[in-house]
Amino acid sequence: MIARRQQVAVAVAGLLTAAAACQAQHHDPKASGRPAPPAARGFTLVAAGDILPHSAVVDRARFDAGGTGYDFRPMLAAVQPLVSRADLALCHIESVYGDSTSTSTSTGTEALTSPPEVAQGLAATGYDSCSTASDHSLDEGTVGIQRTLDTLDRAGVRHTGTARTDAEARTVTLLRAGPAKVAHLAYTADTNGVPLTPAEPWAVNLLDPARVLADARAARRAGADAVVVSLRWGTAGQNAPDPQQLALARELTAARTDGRPDIDLVLGTQAHAPQAYEKVNGTWVVYGLGDQITGEMYDNAGTQDPGGNLSTLGRFTFVPPARPGGRWEVTKAEFVPQLFDIDAGRVVDVNQAIGQGADLTGDRDRIREVVLSRGAAKDGLVMGK
Repeated sequence: MIARRQQVAVAVAGLLTAAAACQAQHHDPKASGRPAPPAARGFTLVAAGDILPHSAVVDRARFDAGGTGYDFRPMLAAVQPLVSRADLALCHIESVYGDSTSTSTSTGTEALTSPPEVAQGLAATGYDSCSTASDHSLDEGTVGIQRTLDTLDRAGVRHTGTARTDAEARTVTLLRAGPAKVAHLAYTADTNGVPLTPAEPWAVNLLDPARVLADARAARRAGADAVVVSLRWGTAGQNAPDPQQLALARELTAARTDGRPDIDLVLGTQAHAPQAYEKVNGTWVVYGLGDQITGEMYDNAGTQDPGGNLSTLGRFTFVPPARPGGRWEVTKAEFVPQLFDIDAGRVVDVNQAIGQGADLTGDRDRIREVVLSRGAAKDGLVMGK
């Protein structure tokens, strides 16, 4: 294990040097490496899983900031090139933000808050929008939701899944992705037993299939060319999607209006481990992306589970419809294996780290086996770099 960590550290150092050079050369992360958009080109979308900074992760961000405040940018530097080069980049924020002095984090069903500087790290990495509907959305009541969304607004990161007002809850998050407009919707299966108040029932989007489909159709009427749905669902610590996930995936992807699917991509979180990708009724479903940032993870028996630090970055290439009013089709589906190195406090692009000499082939192969476990390879899913 020590030798492995040393190899990871060497690889991380090399990746950070390359990433820093990239950032220095391109001050605007979303401007790097993009060709001038031709009239009929498509777009690329990347999606990462939970941003879940436990106490040790927060301590690392404080160290990276020189002991004053928090800096999450170095933590994400290795994946910044992948994220920033996409036309649209999405993530999932598991915790609400505390005030400017917040350091408290916890796991399980206890209250969970993160420093607001996380938002600056996400923006610098190139994330455009993040889902905020999670089991921890109400940990600090609606005050926590307002603080979180205000912080994201100041950082220039869009959001969906929680709201400060009824009007905001009814407003579709429409994002520009190259020539297309993409709607980003988000829902959570639960809020850890914390109820929504009768006065603010709109504060968190709860997962209800009828609600999801109604919102997807409303997004299409609002001008969305593609509809992407982020779902916090499934069983924590489990690589296989559970029966409820499988049934809901079939229901959501089967829905059509005038022959056109209502939903174009489903992105899952909550398992805190990578889960399978699968094409269901012609639509790509990621049952679980895993956690991009997280601390030590444990299984139900209380044993540390290194698999909880593995994840994927999904990347999907969409092309315009062949006829007006048709579907934007995914012509290329990829997954990029990642891990969060707890010792280094860094997200690691596994393939790049292997290229730098780290012995991570076991982690890569474990991720690949899980991701392809429901036959996605036959539908064209490949491991990307």
